[in-house]
Amino acid sequence: MTTQLTRHVEAAEVVLPAKELGETLDFFTRTLGFRIDSIFPADDPATVVLSGHGIRLRLERGRQGPPGLLRLLCDDPRAAAGGETVLTAPNGTRVELVEADPPLHLPEMRPSVVISRITHDAAWGTGRAGMQYRDLIPDRQGGRFIASHIRVPGAGPVPDYVHFHKVRFQMIYCYRGWVRLVYEDQGEPFVMRAGDCVLQPPEIRHRVLESGDDLEVIEIGCPADHITCVDHDLDLPNHTVNADRLFSGQRFVRHEVAKAEWRPWRLGGFEARDLGIGDATSGLAGVKVARVAGTVDETPHRHDAEFLFHFVLEGAVTVSCEGRKPEALKAGDSIALPAHTAFSLAAASADLEILEVALPEAFALVPAAP
Repeated sequence: MTTQLTRHVEAAEVVLPAKELGETLDFFTRTLGFRIDSIFPADDPATVVLSGHGIRLRLERGRQGPPGLLRLLCDDPRAAAGGETVLTAPNGTRVELVEADPPLHLPEMRPSVVISRITHDAAWGTGRAGMQYRDLIPDRQGGRFIASHIRVPGAGPVPDYVHFHKVRFQMIYCYRGWVRLVYEDQGEPFVMRAGDCVLQPPEIRHRVLESGDDLEVIEIGCPADHITCVDHDLDLPNHTVNADRLFSGQRFVRHEVAKAEWRPWRLGGFEARDLGIGDATSGLAGVKVARVAGTVDETPHRHDAEFLFHFVLEGAVTVSCEGRKPEALKAGDSIALPAHTAFSLAAASADLEILEVALPEAFALVPAAP
């Protein structure tokens, strides 16, 4: 964004105090690899401007204030300074050596039954690009998974930017309304409508461009806390089209409900459409939408999936979980079902539709022993 101020700014400096300028300057140049851009006055230096590693520093002798914190991003932090990862400059500045591209951290799974209900006073928080978020799994299953009900009130352009996510898994299901998006290597922008879904492979660049009236989507991600990075250099759509490109072993998926095929589901009395995410992730995750197509099998079952999540898209159903009273769920409600806990679906309305997200795609679902 260009403002009146930014049109006149030519550079930026981080100012640090330096009581003893000589030792501090030696540390920043010899140890940290910064270079001197300017120093003055010549006969008794009091100010030195340095640059390096993408930043500009100004050391001022006699300036009062905190010594500051400097973080250097390294390919191998421990090798950079002989095993040390925290250094202290003579002026007191703390220097942290950290991973430039840290590996994805997956917290240990802490499964629990989590029921989220859509109510008139449901808590909606404001997230990135002004979107409103409702947390469907507040305990995040120990930080391993996040499920969000996201809405964009009104209609029109969305103040988004080209970005990507450092994730293990992420999908977006269009619940209500429509949204126009564009993805790296996937051609021109397209419209995702209610019932459509996309798999966002790790680090694929994308941007939300525009939404219709009262857009609502369901987003599932792993891990719960993941980094969103802005790509300032790539314009979308880009000139390359490669629909089969793999991003960390996963392929982009655009599922359109208008082209879907319905087949029998794993529970009797239902049929389901497969959103193609199992194939695109080599079985890491599976996503289906199931609907009533006969007499529903109300037998309690157990599963052995890492993660099993149901969001009620339409209609109503009663879910019974081992050790809990039955819970009546309606459109907008959701439930996370832990592995090995007996559960059953009953009293399903004729218009019931359920979004099911499972990791992995292939898991055992067996009748629970009486």
